Amino acid sequence: MISLHITASRKIRSLREFVRGLVHTAHPLLVQIIPIRRCNIDCGYCNEYDKVSAPVPAEALRRRIDKLAELGTSVVAFSGGEPMLHPDLDDLVRHIRRRGMMAGLITNGYFLVPNRIEALNAAGLDFLQISIDNVEPDDVSKKSLRLLDKKLEALKTHAAFDVNINSVLGGGIKNPEDARTINTRARALGFSTSIGIIHDGSGRLKPLGPAERTVYDEVSAAINGPWLVFKNLYSGITNFQDNLADGEPNEWRCRAGARYLYVCEDGLVHYCSQQRGFPAVPLETYTITDIRREFVTPKPCAPYCTVGCVHRVSTMDFWRGPQRRSTVDTRLSTVGTKLTTDD
Repeated sequence: MISLHITASRKIRSLREFVRGLVHTAHPLLVQIIPIRRCNIDCGYCNEYDKVSAPVPAEALRRRIDKLAELGTSVVAFSGGEPMLHPDLDDLVRHIRRRGMMAGLITNGYFLVPNRIEALNAAGLDFLQISIDNVEPDDVSKKSLRLLDKKLEALKTHAAFDVNINSVLGGGIKNPEDARTINTRARALGFSTSIGIIHDGSGRLKPLGPAERTVYDEVSAAINGPWLVFKNLYSGITNFQDNLADGEPNEWRCRAGARYLYVCEDGLVHYCSQQRGFPAVPLETYTITDIRREFVTPKPCAPYCTVGCVHRVSTMDFWRGPQRRSTVDTRLSTVGTKLTTDD
């Protein structure tokens, strides 16, 4: 009964933020914030972690969360590195909720034992995402279904928050059929699912091969099936990947720096995890003026971008706010061919 109440409350808050996002454009819809750069595993395609960084002090993170609330942010999600390595994570999730925002977590799943899941419930976590890359661990990724399946069962039993399981193709993943297996298992457990196309270790996107493309089409069709459309309402936005699967560009209006922000461990706002350094403005000085400027600023890296969260958030405004090439920072001319990936 309590779980049903929590779910209903979350749906109402999600609907409220959706409507607010339709009406007003000068606030972030999703901010990913890095509480720690360190990670307990090392995946061959990942450039977002190290093995030495200390956690960002909790008080600094609280100030950043307060600033995001002042900007009218809808959702704040912790990413990394591995955010569950931060010793104050639960209190920080609680602080996001106290400030009236929705709280999310992107994790590799290794630390999801029942008591940690219950602690996240108590903190008020709204959603959690795990990207599982293969069925058996290999030299490309340790995020395997065999190692994480018991964690998924624990989530099924204990989690009061929404859970999304992302499977991937490309980027050196050896067995494309694994994405189908992972997606099928996640759906059987009642989780929402998604599929992503990732770059290789050099940051380059390659067209999917025939076997990969077959799996991509089958999994995408399953995600967007008639009985799952509402469960996968957000993660089911996959049309941007159809061109990428063939190595072709997309024409779209990237709203990074406006509707989506990536706040690194140093407290700087970047377009995304793969374009760190642009615009690299301290969050403490970020204003509505910055948001409005970036809303209409096209990004040269956009045509081949595979950062799913930015695509999905930008979908909200696909029909409005034409972007002006003259507003692009000339520094970005060097990153137009750098390809990106995320959730």
